[in-house]
Amino acid sequence: MLHKISTGVVTKSPVSIRAYLLLMRLDRPTGYVLYLLPGLWAVFLASDRRPDLLTVVVVAVAAVLVRGAACAVNDVVDRDVDARVARTVSRPVASGTISVGNALLFAAAQGVVALLVLAVANVETALVAAASYPFIVAYPYMKRVFVWPSAFLALVMSAYVPVCWTAATGSADYPLAAYGLYAGGAFWTLIHDGIYSHQDKEYDRNIGVRSSALLFGKATKAWLSLFVVLSVGGVLWAGSQTPVGWAFYLIIALAGIYLSYLLVRVDLDDPQSCWDTFVANTYFGWIILAAVVAGKFT
Repeated sequence: MLHKISTGVVTKSPVSIRAYLLLMRLDRPTGYVLYLLPGLWAVFLASDRRPDLLTVVVVAVAAVLVRGAACAVNDVVDRDVDARVARTVSRPVASGTISVGNALLFAAAQGVVALLVLAVANVETALVAAASYPFIVAYPYMKRVFVWPSAFLALVMSAYVPVCWTAATGSADYPLAAYGLYAGGAFWTLIHDGIYSHQDKEYDRNIGVRSSALLFGKATKAWLSLFVVLSVGGVLWAGSQTPVGWAFYLIIALAGIYLSYLLVRVDLDDPQSCWDTFVANTYFGWIILAAVVAGKFT
């Protein structure tokens, strides 16, 4: 449903702005959903039963903008690599549809607007988000200098947990529960990005960039199994530090089973299977959110 809406917005937009919507990956909502969901876990866990609706809207809108800015920066840094990979050759910067300068201006504009949107919740939230920006900019370079770029991405993606915790509470003094959610989100990123990386492993090997697929190779599923345990464990620990009821623990267990099923099912040598499983990871995030909500009422 969300994919259809996002794609429809892009395809029906004026030609003059369509390339910029593609640059921010508005037609591929999976990325911003994966970024947003750990933040929503934080908003709901940090709030009394019902979080402020405006806070939810603010963090959702900002997530789209921050992810859009990150994609624009990533495409500028990776433009030469993207031009050599079949899956990414048509991206606006790689194809020359948008210039490097305009892409960077667009990234900066999205980043600034995201901070203004987050400031609606409270100024502290905008400051916490701004502190994560240097790491977002640094991530595209990790594939060239760091053997495990997904680990850096995990830290970046989970940064939305403290951002959203601050949005809900107005404080950057985080309890243990927030750290548990951060860990749960980080290990979840290692899982879905590890699967995602297998789509391009042959291109990455030939080009000389690094990825989880190349680092773990045949042992990928064994490592990702460990990350499933750590991700679910982090969220469970977060819940144990807050007043949640029995439904939280039951639904978290179901989420762990679902994530394990995805890992067993995926064919890491089939790019389409990797993509489908990457997208299906969003359901794990929604199940975790359902667990947090249910736990507040049981």
